[in-house]
Amino acid sequence: MLKGHRKVLEIGSGTGQHAAYFAAEMPHLAWQASDVAANLPGILEWGVEPIELDVDGEWPQVDADAVFTANTMHIMSWPQVQKMFVGIGRIATARTLCAYGPFNYGGRHTSESNARFDAMLRARDPASGLRDFEAIQALADAAGFMPQEDNAMPANNRLLVFARQGTNRG
Repeated sequence: MLKGHRKVLEIGSGTGQHAAYFAAEMPHLAWQASDVAANLPGILEWGVEPIELDVDGEWPQVDADAVFTANTMHIMSWPQVQKMFVGIGRIATARTLCAYGPFNYGGRHTSESNARFDAMLRARDPASGLRDFEAIQALADAAGFMPQEDNAMPANNRLLVFARQGTNRG
């Protein structure tokens, strides 16, 4: 899915483990980790140089032809998810968007473990919770990205791949 790409912006890098792993496994890519300021020291511990990106604030200038985000949308509030997609849509060079995590389909959980996880998230923070694929697809479409792949992953997660309209993913 990232063949032919050169630079990936990871939104919500958290601890930095994805950035460290993918940078080592895919040396053809420049992997740019990003997160809110409070998480940057943890990312640095992985030997990764992150940039600050808070979806609620002004986004830094980024030159990336792909965007990756993992396990972020169920932690963010829905307005933050919406802001994230608006921000992604403004990255003119981005032609692929990859989103990893658990999603609902047709308003229904895909497994009992996802239902329990969703309940735990909402009990901790009512603004968080698993998001419906259809709502994510609508946000991606509004940002100029069309669905390309919906891949089943371990632990009832999905890897959604979107391509900017009018481009060839490559």
